[in-house]
Amino acid sequence: MKALFVLLFVSGSALADDVAMLQCRSIAEVPARVACYDAIPVGAAAPLAAPVAAAAAAPTPQQREQAFGMATVKAPKSATPEQDNSISSTIVGRFDGWSGNELVKLANGQVWRIVDGSSAVLPPMTDAKVKVERNIIGTYFLKIEGTNNSPKVRRVQ
Repeated sequence: MKALFVLLFVSGSALADDVAMLQCRSIAEVPARVACYDAIPVGAAAPLAAPVAAAAAAPTPQQREQAFGMATVKAPKSATPEQDNSISSTIVGRFDGWSGNELVKLANGQVWRIVDGSSAVLPPMTDAKVKVERNIIGTYFLKIEGTNNSPKVRRVQ
């Protein structure tokens, strides 16, 4: 009878750990996910508040914008698609087009490289409004307000 009680206690702990592990697995940001895993007690039933607290430490919209387009960052599943799939900014100063592998520096500090080999000559603009959008397969395009041109880009900084 004692063995059955021990077996039930151990399996209950393992089940609680599985629930905590599944909650941690659903967190997209690496630091928050690692913190969630670190909060799971070893050899004891996991409190359900620890993974929830780690999930509450999700990045702010500003942190998400600064991380947008970096190769190692995955979008959080809980955020809205607009937050995950695009950022808006401006190209500081005069902008009249691009060619080849040109770098485009945005007002938010991000630097993007034109990677599709395209080129375009545009009417000169000052502080051109742009939106960098990620499509469903993860390719980024620079949408420039007032034009139909959208070169394929990759974030370099």
